[in-house]
Amino acid sequence: MTSFDPLDAVFEHIESNRSSFLDRLIDYLRHPSISAENVGIAEVGALLVDMLTGIGLEASLVPTEGHPMVVARWEKAPGKATVLLYGHYDVQPADPIDKWLSPPFEPTIRDGRLYARGAGDNKGQHFAQILAIESHLKVHGALPCNVILLLEGEEEIGSPHIADFVRVNKEALKADLAVTADGPRHASGAPVIKFGSRGEVSFELRCRHANSDLHSGNFGGVVPNPIWTFVHLLGTMKNAGGEITIDGFHDDIEPPSKEELVAVERLPLDVEAVKRGLDLGRLDAPAERPFYERLCFRPTLTINGFHGGYGGPGSKSVLPNEAFVKCDIRLVESQDPADILRKVAAHVEKHAPEVEFIAQGSMYPSKTPIASPFTAPLRRAFVAAQGEEPLLVPAGFGTLPNYVFTKILGIPAFDTPYANHDEANHAPNENLTLSCFHSGIRTGAALLYQLGLLQLHPREVGGMHPVPA
Repeated sequence: MTSFDPLDAVFEHIESNRSSFLDRLIDYLRHPSISAENVGIAEVGALLVDMLTGIGLEASLVPTEGHPMVVARWEKAPGKATVLLYGHYDVQPADPIDKWLSPPFEPTIRDGRLYARGAGDNKGQHFAQILAIESHLKVHGALPCNVILLLEGEEEIGSPHIADFVRVNKEALKADLAVTADGPRHASGAPVIKFGSRGEVSFELRCRHANSDLHSGNFGGVVPNPIWTFVHLLGTMKNAGGEITIDGFHDDIEPPSKEELVAVERLPLDVEAVKRGLDLGRLDAPAERPFYERLCFRPTLTINGFHGGYGGPGSKSVLPNEAFVKCDIRLVESQDPADILRKVAAHVEKHAPEVEFIAQGSMYPSKTPIASPFTAPLRRAFVAAQGEEPLLVPAGFGTLPNYVFTKILGIPAFDTPYANHDEANHAPNENLTLSCFHSGIRTGAALLYQLGLLQLHPREVGGMHPVPA
């Protein structure tokens, strides 16, 4: 007599519904939900509540001071783990439209890829999670663990209200871990588990000297040039060796653990291929710094835009009267965004007091230890669903609001990306390969199954911690 494997039964259901699942994703992607322009947000939020209620979850649209949160739950497995699955239903604007090969909200399949705004970031990925939940419920009438689903409508504009929302709803969002399916797989094509994300602050610098542009012959060498003011100021913030030289900038950085250093050494890398693919003659300084150490453990200071003076054809002998610069800083654990902004402002005041400093958005970094007891079941889920071990990435290179889980809810948070590495998120022709979409559904199903196998015991002071069954 053959034994019955509950996960295999769910995999069979997923396989038999490949076509209908894809059709439903295509329908979902047809609905714009552009947070920056407040286009379609309310409609897609309501659509999700109907969808999630229809598959058997308790779902509601919860207002915030900005766009609403979609919250859904299934908590009928006492003694089992509770996982909070996070995603976002808002998308980036589609501009520039003329660069799309097919309309951004008319999903189109070409060469095994589905092209549409939101295909990879993030509708396709959290929809795969939803279909994984549905598949368990269809096959078994229940989930192997408890699930809370949180879908945000403001991630693409910096998640300005999620921290307050999570603080106010701490009890309702109480879980053992958080899992986000967002971002791309590794460039090698291998699946990954990411254990954190870098934080971010952004700011603008403005400088105005004279009351109008001037003749560079009549006034050059007499009237200060705001562009030179910025050149000198920015040179005091990051030197030619690639080191950020703002006083106190590195004070609170948490050094990588032994496990994290081992993990980055195992990540596949062909630096020359990276350089060829980007038409680079060199990497940024310092040249000796390891590639993944830069992306996982080091903060950055990036000049996003430098504006001022004449930029038209030919030449114009003008001395500009004003200029401005836009910058961002990626933060690593345990840098505090407010503290970093204060230090940048103090640096500007010291070196160029005539420059106006304007703080903009910010987000905390987040990190979960690789040694977390939830790492093993997540790895087993990838092996069961995709047939290979995932790479372990100590910190994602971009920024996600995972800090609300680690720093406010106090639970470990993981990213398990389902999208292809070349998904072109935020760009024209955003896409998701069909194989990544279908394997994402399988991985989401396996993740729930593996978490359901855990036995949970109370910690000494509240909460739960997992012990492998």
